[in-house]
Amino acid sequence: MATRTSEALWEGNLREGKGWVKLGSGAYEGPYSFRSRFEEGPGTNPEELIGAAHAGCFSMALSAGLTKAGFTATRIHTTARVHLERVGENFKITRIQLQTEAEVPRLDRAAFQAHVEAAKKTCPVSVALAGVDISLSAQLIG
Repeated sequence: MATRTSEALWEGNLREGKGWVKLGSGAYEGPYSFRSRFEEGPGTNPEELIGAAHAGCFSMALSAGLTKAGFTATRIHTTARVHLERVGENFKITRIQLQTEAEVPRLDRAAFQAHVEAAKKTCPVSVALAGVDISLSAQLIG
């Protein structure tokens, strides 16, 4: 199986320092900072990147389960809200809220919910983040 690589560079102290992240594929390269992580400054942050990874992984896992069951999704759109909070003296990702909506012809709502729950349990990113409270709301559209 594939091994994926990304990298980050940080220069300076926490508040005034600056960083740069780069995905191994070259699909994204850009800055991050204290402001982009803990406030509303320009650039990305680790939690945003985790959210993108989780939303993408979940959508693919749902598609895989549907395909295995003989269904093809016309569209799956997933949003991941990653909550970073102070816990004691440190910061922690305390929860991730996944919200997905999918258009799947011929699929009833009960079967859709079963596929959604299975995708949450089997998505490799969900498995990797098992120490975080992951909630999920799903809507079958169309």
